[in-house]
Amino acid sequence: MKIIALDDEELALEGLLDVIRACAPDAELHGFSCSEDVLAFIENHACDVAFLDVEMAGLNGVELAEQFKLRNPDVNIIFATGFSDYQGSAFDLHASGYLMKPITAEKVKKELDNLRHPVPDSKRIQVWCFGNFEVYLDGIPLEFKYKKTKELLAYLVDRRGALCTNGEIIANLFDDDNHDAYLRSLRKDLLDTLGAAGCADIITQQRGRLGIVPEAIRCDYYDWCDGKRMENSYRGEYMMQYSWGEYTNAVLCRTM
Repeated sequence: MKIIALDDEELALEGLLDVIRACAPDAELHGFSCSEDVLAFIENHACDVAFLDVEMAGLNGVELAEQFKLRNPDVNIIFATGFSDYQGSAFDLHASGYLMKPITAEKVKKELDNLRHPVPDSKRIQVWCFGNFEVYLDGIPLEFKYKKTKELLAYLVDRRGALCTNGEIIANLFDDDNHDAYLRSLRKDLLDTLGAAGCADIITQQRGRLGIVPEAIRCDYYDWCDGKRMENSYRGEYMMQYSWGEYTNAVLCRTM
């Protein structure tokens, strides 16, 4: 999600940015104190949500919102102001929200959870590590040519971005070390399948090494490690179909 925040009062802007970061830590966030700078920015950058102050020198928030709408009718405009006088204008513009200062995390979260124009999740690959390992593309199970390819992806997810050598992967996925050709087939299957889905960028590779790009996927294990202890999360089971996952599971158990 790409978010813009505008307020011409420095302290108010910093406070708004802090609250948005707390509510949407994964968002791409840009703060501005001048309407003209925002206009220059949106000429070349997309925006999903814009938090706009209203009473400002020069172009006010309502006028700026009109410029936003000309460029992208589906942008979510959320006015953040100390004045109630502009609610009629916000209604006419089909704004997503109208917040009265002081701006709190509770108010911002409510607006982000109820946007007029929902923002598609840019992370198209979602993996579940708790229980059995499963991988989805846009909510649909992702199918590979080889069953073992799914385990290769699971192992890379478990390593959380570390570049894994061919030798390391073979040692963990197979009972012996005579599988170089098979690993090449699995690697090709993984890259071809993700490439066909338009998601090849979740994998990083070097000669003889392979890794996942953690920030490019949604992952319950990563969320847990980042302190996002959500419902239906870790219950003492991790990648149950893979024996090499037992070490990580033991570590997770100690964090409960």
